[in-house]
Amino acid sequence: MQAYRILAVDDDASILNIIETTLSQEGYEVLTASDGNAACCLAEHGKPHLIIMDVMMPQCNGILATIRIREESNVPILMLSAKAEGSDRVLGLQAGADDYLVKPFYQQELLARVKALLRRYNDLGSIREASRGSQIEIGRVCLDTESKRLTVDGENVRLTATEFKILRLLMSNPNRVFSAEEIYERVWASDAYAVENTVMVHISRIREKIERNPKKPEYLKVHWGIGYAFEKP
Repeated sequence: MQAYRILAVDDDASILNIIETTLSQEGYEVLTASDGNAACCLAEHGKPHLIIMDVMMPQCNGILATIRIREESNVPILMLSAKAEGSDRVLGLQAGADDYLVKPFYQQELLARVKALLRRYNDLGSIREASRGSQIEIGRVCLDTESKRLTVDGENVRLTATEFKILRLLMSNPNRVFSAEEIYERVWASDAYAVENTVMVHISRIREKIERNPKKPEYLKVHWGIGYAFEKP
């Protein structure tokens, strides 16, 4: 069985030690960094399967590091922050994070988030190859569920594991409206509570990748007060 490699990034040595100990006891291989620049270097050369990234760090903070990592990798990123404000959460998600956890956190909650993210990463095919699948093609958008690739107008488009699962859910059920809570429960495999902003940010990121005009979407549409749907043009 493959040992997953996790990169933990935090400038607080005590928190970093807690994360490293918690993950090591579960059998994960753990890499550590105390600033964003070191995190970017390890993300490139250490090839982690998941990154746990603190937001507030000197020099290169977690937001900037996440943006840099996202230019090259779809590795799942779990953001950590001492701030619980919605704006801080949205900034992390807009930068490319897959999920968000507020400090202080319970160790079991951290492990649950890690396991859920690794399941989605595995499902995307970045760790193992899928043996069967099919293409879902709607208009200019084609999602190959076997190779886990998205093409728009014939051009390859990079997806994170979370974006892939959202898009697969919606494209597999064209014209069906899913509430934010249902999307969260299916994709994050966790109970939904006050998740509208989290889902909305991921939907916005997908629109930027597939729509000619994200402000007037052709495919990925919102039904106000109800939810989201991938519609056939």
